[in-house]
Amino acid sequence: MNFLAHIYLSGNNEELIIGNFIADFIKGNKYKHLPNQIQNGIFLHRKIDSFTDEHLIVRKSKRRLHERYGHYDGVIIDVLYDHFLAKNWSDYSDISLKKTEANFLSIMQNHFDLLPKKVQSILPYMKEQQWLSGYATLSGIEKSLIGINKRTKGKSKMNLAIEDLKLNYIDFEQDFTLFFKDLIDYSTKSILLF
Repeated sequence: MNFLAHIYLSGNNEELIIGNFIADFIKGNKYKHLPNQIQNGIFLHRKIDSFTDEHLIVRKSKRRLHERYGHYDGVIIDVLYDHFLAKNWSDYSDISLKKTEANFLSIMQNHFDLLPKKVQSILPYMKEQQWLSGYATLSGIEKSLIGINKRTKGKSKMNLAIEDLKLNYIDFEQDFTLFFKDLIDYSTKSILLF
């Protein structure tokens, strides 16, 4: 899953949110200096990623993309699924997406010194460009895909994935809706173990 899903699946625990968000920027076990609940957020993120990668519905979504994008299919699905979460946000949360985004950015700012340098450097862009709430629109998702494609120096061809999203929109949304129910259950159970 991508940024928005990881934030959502952390519940209301600020340190869990931080850990779940920064996990992709933490290599190996370079988290030992962080508070326990942030470490738990990192563990939760890794569990979510493993669960997602192995899930049959996600694999079905990836098959629609694999021929064109190869091993980047999983990253694209993460982004596309964040679109469906953002678009249907009110089905999952009583707090608006804009308010959730503002709360998240406030949490990150309040714990800025604990964040990896890369996270510190992207936060201003996340705020200015409203990445999380932008996921709700096709243009916002397209911007994300173009940005990721640039970071892969064009190898991923992710800038083209907006075409695949439009072509298979209903199928991807159905996949997301079914899968996300399972993921919410899995994440809720995982949090109870911390």
